[in-house]
Amino acid sequence: MISVGIVGGTGYTGVELLRLLLRHPNVQVKALTSRTEAGRRVDDMFPSLRGHTDLEFSDLSQDLLKSCDVVFFATPHGVAMQHAEALVAANTKVIDLAADFRLQNLAQFEKWYGMEHACPELLKNSVYGLSELNREDIKQASVIGNPGCYPTTVQLGLAPVLQANEVLVKPESIIIDAKSGVSGAGRKASLGIIYSENSDNFKAYGVAGHRHHPEIVEALENISGQQGVFDQILFVPHLVPMIRGMLSTIYIDLTEAGQAADLQALYEQYYADEKFVDVMPAGSSPETRSVRGANELRIALYKPQPAKLVILVAQDNLVKGAAGQAVQNMNLMFGFAEDAGLNNIGLLP
Repeated sequence: MISVGIVGGTGYTGVELLRLLLRHPNVQVKALTSRTEAGRRVDDMFPSLRGHTDLEFSDLSQDLLKSCDVVFFATPHGVAMQHAEALVAANTKVIDLAADFRLQNLAQFEKWYGMEHACPELLKNSVYGLSELNREDIKQASVIGNPGCYPTTVQLGLAPVLQANEVLVKPESIIIDAKSGVSGAGRKASLGIIYSENSDNFKAYGVAGHRHHPEIVEALENISGQQGVFDQILFVPHLVPMIRGMLSTIYIDLTEAGQAADLQALYEQYYADEKFVDVMPAGSSPETRSVRGANELRIALYKPQPAKLVILVAQDNLVKGAAGQAVQNMNLMFGFAEDAGLNNIGLLP
């Protein structure tokens, strides 16, 4: 049994972490912090947790966090890096669900997030937490940068063709057309995400540039071993009028070798042993509701033209796209069964 702290317990990813960890067989949640709700019972704010916890929100105390085996940061960008060095020095592991430890390129981090990194040396020793692709490094890590939600769909959608023995695709042709539910914007008062602005509405955002673009580029370079070929990929996210869910449609040109390859078999073989990645049968179309509340990601492939590949990827942005993947990483770090606490089935209808 390990003790766990969650910094930032009132947001959607924070309470999603708590929901998953309260049912984890190897975890005791010791601390749940909030800057504004200290002293308030958690189940008073979130009645869905009544009967499952008697925790109260607490102030952020480094001494309390140092007494935990692992601390999750479900906080805005820039918070985790202010505390990570002290926690690691106390042998407490850190999993950050913001961007502090996602990008190894400091210049890109500072450009897109508008701040200097507080612990660049620790950043060098952190591990990018895409569980299926970095499993062995995650097992040895002290600090994890949990991937962004959109980059998770893109990496798992493209990894099989980028790591194939032959050159199957033309990286410069990649177009990512992604849609997310409004919970991805967080639990805050903002005009752009209130009901009357989003109901019966559908809009693109970040078209001129989105923070996940450099993360996608760096990750695909690491997956493929190719530098500089992904800089021109197009990534356009959209906000759709639903709470949870993410669907990324990835378009890419095939080489002659890619046109001749059995891509369905390639994907099925690549993910054959992955519990949380479901390669659907040919002709299928993954739906966001099939993964609602679950740590699963579903992939389907189409070749509408001989030289064109369309990859459909669906996940719950709060689970596999955030809190679920963070718990999956924790399981790897502590040698637990990788699916411990993560066996929820998608909620229908």
